[in-house]
Amino acid sequence: MPDGALGIRLLLVDDDVDVATMYETQLAAYGFQVITARSGAEAIDRAGADAPDLIYLDLGLPEMHGFDVLQRLRAAPTTAGIPVVILTNYSEPELMERGRQLGAHDYLIKAHTPPAALAEATRRWVS
Repeated sequence: MPDGALGIRLLLVDDDVDVATMYETQLAAYGFQVITARSGAEAIDRAGADAPDLIYLDLGLPEMHGFDVLQRLRAAPTTAGIPVVILTNYSEPELMERGRQLGAHDYLIKAHTPPAALAEATRRWVS
């Protein structure tokens, strides 16, 4: 487990239970506290209530698109400053650009981001 991981709270937003569990397991093994949300509405609620240090946000969510979630997070004073990293299967350049314009700290493609790599990179966004 890397030094400094304990006490860092992450919100992982993904409606695919298997994918979320895969990432959650690895992040927890590195000592991060992982909170999960399965929909956009749940993500907004959890972000406001749990004050995570970082949010990993999928784009294809039930109820509302990940970009709508990101816009709402940025508009709310309690969540506006929380770093958000988009973690999705959508790799179109225009979506990557839109994510950055909306305030995402980074944009990762799940197929290119194995759980161990995500766990290693997490400290980059919370330090």
